[in-house]
Amino acid sequence: MTHPKPAHKRILLKLSGEALMGDDAFGINHATIQRMVQEVAEITRLGVEVAVVIGGGNIFRGVAGGSVGMDRATADYMGMLATVMNALALADTMNKAGLTARVMSAIAIEQVVEPYVRPKALQYLEEGKVVIFAAGTGNPFFTTDTAAALRGAEIGAEMVLKATKVDGVYSADPNKDKTATRYSKISFDEAISKNLGIMDATAFALCRDQKLPIKVFSIFKHGALKRVVMGEDEGTLVYA
Repeated sequence: MTHPKPAHKRILLKLSGEALMGDDAFGINHATIQRMVQEVAEITRLGVEVAVVIGGGNIFRGVAGGSVGMDRATADYMGMLATVMNALALADTMNKAGLTARVMSAIAIEQVVEPYVRPKALQYLEEGKVVIFAAGTGNPFFTTDTAAALRGAEIGAEMVLKATKVDGVYSADPNKDKTATRYSKISFDEAISKNLGIMDATAFALCRDQKLPIKVFSIFKHGALKRVVMGEDEGTLVYA
């Protein structure tokens, strides 16, 4: 009996910090992060090379009140440090689950994590390790969505998988409009003209220019990540 092969060999998974909270108000929910790691482990066993970009909203939103009136660049650096904390937690959970994870940071904190060096990241991926990119792009004024698009292009990912709370891109907010329908696929140009707000404009433009498709899916839907890498009709494909 032959097992079907994954449709994608190398992917970039974009996780929001909020996804790690589960039902908590902030921080990292232990059961939630363990479940996500199991989903990632399942696709690595299929031979898929996985890189992850993680946000910091679950930590930084908790201190955001104190950043009111703060210089934007300073607040952004605080957000980058929050992503490093999330990356360490994710890598630790992965290593305990039998995966080998490496955290690479766009800002130098060498006592804690190694710096991002592209050839080293590519080597880790080829060795079957999960690479977690922390600290966004290393620059203020850029989101972790943009970091996902940038790193995805740099490592030659076949697709950026944007993990969200909803199972795709809808014609309207499905929580407010019962007639909202999920797009199975939509072009970059159509998504822009409909102002669907899938990613921030910089990230979206970078993916479109590099012809790097985006798949939007729900990380909370059991088995969705595996169905995406197997090429099944899960989530919404945004294509050039």
